[in-house]
Amino acid sequence: MKRVELLAPAGDLDRLKIAIRYGANAVYIGGKRFSLRSRASNFDLKDIAEGVEFAHHHDAHVHVTVNMLPHEEDLEGISEYLKDLESIGVDAIIVASLSIMQLAKKVAPKLEVHVSTQHSSTNSSVVKLYESLGMDRVVLARECTLDDVKRTTANSNLPIEAFIHGGMCVSYSGRCTLSNNMTNRDANRGGCAQSCRWKYRLYEGDIKLNEDDHMFSMSSKDLCAMKYIPALIDAGVSSFKIEGRMKSQYYLATIVRTYRMLIDEYYETGSISQKRMQWYYEELSKAENRLSAGGFYGGVPGMKDHLYGINGAGVSQEFIAYVLDYDEEKQIAKLEVRNNFSSGIDAEAFGATTPNQMFVMDILYDEDGEVVDVARNPMDILYTKINVKLKKHDMIRKVIKKRENVY
Repeated sequence: MKRVELLAPAGDLDRLKIAIRYGANAVYIGGKRFSLRSRASNFDLKDIAEGVEFAHHHDAHVHVTVNMLPHEEDLEGISEYLKDLESIGVDAIIVASLSIMQLAKKVAPKLEVHVSTQHSSTNSSVVKLYESLGMDRVVLARECTLDDVKRTTANSNLPIEAFIHGGMCVSYSGRCTLSNNMTNRDANRGGCAQSCRWKYRLYEGDIKLNEDDHMFSMSSKDLCAMKYIPALIDAGVSSFKIEGRMKSQYYLATIVRTYRMLIDEYYETGSISQKRMQWYYEELSKAENRLSAGGFYGGVPGMKDHLYGINGAGVSQEFIAYVLDYDEEKQIAKLEVRNNFSSGIDAEAFGATTPNQMFVMDILYDEDGEVVDVARNPMDILYTKINVKLKKHDMIRKVIKKRENVY
């Protein structure tokens, strides 16, 4: 049986490498043009080429988003861009425009063309249509139930990709026009202002319905399809997609690693116990900072699956250090500081192949050998003795004694 692909987002080259090191079989990235998420760092052609080389060296694939819905003025240079992606060795493009799909097949035939979730594909009939047009994969709408997915995969020849984690659109994916109306930023051309996450005063006529300390927002909870992974694998889904090209390195490492471990455990054992599933949920919660739910997989979401009065995801400061090197004989770790911490705190190390390991942070030294009481400055280089075995590219986070279960 061909195993399901784990597809992770990457907003820049560093995050691409983290996602692959921590278990992604493929990454999807955006170029400087023709892509949604215009506020992400995004890749120029040189970076795409380096990312493809790194990915292929690690037996991973690179998908490039060409998923804007272009207006006439947006199409200039598209043929040359597609040819460049093909020559670089990009494996696939994710496309929302039918004209760009057909153009890609003509000018860059080595590129796989994946139909974007922007098309809201929810059934096998539309998958068959895209098959007749020569497409290579269909990304299902995030509004599909588990039954929808099962029926679609059972009656389709094309590989099916489904979202398993990340932000949800308040409307059918990409079809909201709040941003266009309120800010003149076109969601389908890369400019979504996420107006659903703003806080609003509500009025009925001239009567104000809410107080300023109870402002209203209308966004969905983030998707977490953890408990549906076994059923989605059994249904024959070809690729599991994680949303979040704006997310941090730490977030990606934690989310990708957790799903990688869960997927591998299911293939190896054929089942996931309730105790193990709870462990996976708790592991995900170490990087999540917005409440999550099961999306549409269990049926149409209810009131408990939405966020009211909550704006944004907040900022997590649990990630404190990145391991640049580790001397096993001396047990000395070379650390790159990411968030404020001091010696004496309880910490946890983890990595792509390093199990979670608890330890107490020892005395910290700078590159001149001077003792540092508190690591205050991100990207500073510090050294400390850590008596658990680490590897380069591992990460260290603070241990939170009491953690709210966001699931």
